[in-house]
Amino acid sequence: HPRSSPDAAVRFLERVGTDLGLACQKVEVCQGRVVLILTWQGTNPRLRSILLNSHTDVVPVFEEHWTYPPFEAVKDSQGNIYARGAQDMKCVSIQYLEAIRRLKAEGKSFARTIHLTFVPDEEVGGHKGMEMFVQRPEFKALNVGFAMDEGLASPSDTFSVFYGERSPWWIKVKCMGSPGHGSRFISNTAAEKMQKVINSFLAFRESEKQRLKTDSSLTLGDVTSLNMTMLEGGVSFNVVPSEMAASFDIRIPPTVDLKAFEEQVAKWCRGAGDGVTYEFHQKCMDQHITSTEESDPWWKAFSGVCRDMKLQLKLEIFPAATDSRYIRAVRHPAIGFSPMNRTPVLLHDHNEFLNEQVFLRGIEIYARLLSALASVPPLPAEG
Repeated sequence: HPRSSPDAAVRFLERVGTDLGLACQKVEVCQGRVVLILTWQGTNPRLRSILLNSHTDVVPVFEEHWTYPPFEAVKDSQGNIYARGAQDMKCVSIQYLEAIRRLKAEGKSFARTIHLTFVPDEEVGGHKGMEMFVQRPEFKALNVGFAMDEGLASPSDTFSVFYGERSPWWIKVKCMGSPGHGSRFISNTAAEKMQKVINSFLAFRESEKQRLKTDSSLTLGDVTSLNMTMLEGGVSFNVVPSEMAASFDIRIPPTVDLKAFEEQVAKWCRGAGDGVTYEFHQKCMDQHITSTEESDPWWKAFSGVCRDMKLQLKLEIFPAATDSRYIRAVRHPAIGFSPMNRTPVLLHDHNEFLNEQVFLRGIEIYARLLSALASVPPLPAEG
């Protein structure tokens, strides 16, 4: 993404859905961006549905760093399937479909409707995908009760389950200062102000890094990460620039007061001197999390299956961002879960792979989860 066309993926998934007897609907949320919806109708369509979400786009590859061609899905002698998207997230898309194939072959039917959505644009923020889709009448018509979306691989025996996400903030700080000849000691330069800005931001980064390092109970999603990702300024070696800019990627956990954090950012900028301003290129303010209390009927169904299958769960805040945040923002509970344990985390990496046994077990896990979730008894709000 973004050079590839999603049309071929949509056609493929539509063909699989039709073969499975699922209803198909395509929604163009904006020009060239299509959401595919596959639906397995429940016996009581008035009940809220189960939504299985995945995205059709993947990140680019650098083929020279891959052992096998990244779009040929080569399986080695160990059963490892190498392909871009093997973990993020073609595996989950197909596991959803194969779980439904298995349940249908067993003659199963459920009270609740199951919808599968395949959305574009996730790898570049979802702004022309799920963010737009959740505002449309076609999404509202899905009558979502509970959603599942992608998670992460886990190198250990445990399975990671994500019940919330950090809020991504992309901030650009601009420093204005006095220009002049590069041979002189110009006062009040943009570079001096920028140094103070960078020092303040990176000092905070170091404190959060140490907090994560020294507290074993914390995961990456529990702290605020901050990285300077771009630095701009200057026109020539011998000209002191009048303007410099630095861009920062900040990911903030839902436990942090966002208003107070922005006040801290403003304080860092004020402390650097006059003519220092900041602007947001992304500012996610939603901090909704999904209940993991056993009293919650959705979580009770999810966790019950995991206990029965003896799956060890590790509950976490997702450290990056997925389309789950848009689903939670419109007040629907969503869990991020990719059933991939004993697997190195290789999303977006060279030589991304998933072992076939892990993949096949994931189909069984989803089949059990869907059976339980689609059978959750009517809730009070559903009459």
